[in-house]
Formats: sequence, C-alpha cells, structure tokens
Amino acid sequence: MDNYDDIINLPHHVSKRHPQMSMWNRAAQFAPFAAMTGYDEAIKKSQQKNEKLYETDKVEEWE
Repeated sequence: MDNYDDIINLPHHVSKRHPQMSMWNRAAQFAPFAAMTGYDEAIKKSQQKNEKLYETDKVEEWE
C-alpha cells in the first residue's frame, strides 16, 4: 500500500462543471452490443432444429 498512501484517503471528486451521469446511462455504456450480426438468429434456428429432433425422437438424425 505504500504506493497509494498519499491518495488513499482523499475524498471522491465531484465535478462542478458536469452533472453526474445517471445510473441508467452509466449502465448503458457497458451493455452488450451486437458485434456479430446474425448470431442470435443462427442460435435460434439451431435451437428450433434441435428441439424438433428431440420432440420427434430423431436424435440419430442430428448425429
């Protein structure tokens, strides 16, 4: 802790110029984004195919 002894007990800075960001906006910065377009659709198609095979006991066809 020796490296941070000079700043460890300082109060949290609050800007006088800029209003604090709301928790909602702050969380939105870290929300996931669609980096791979079409991925969700491919997953849904695969899920539907697997569910259909499972329901009809045609698991052998999947393999």
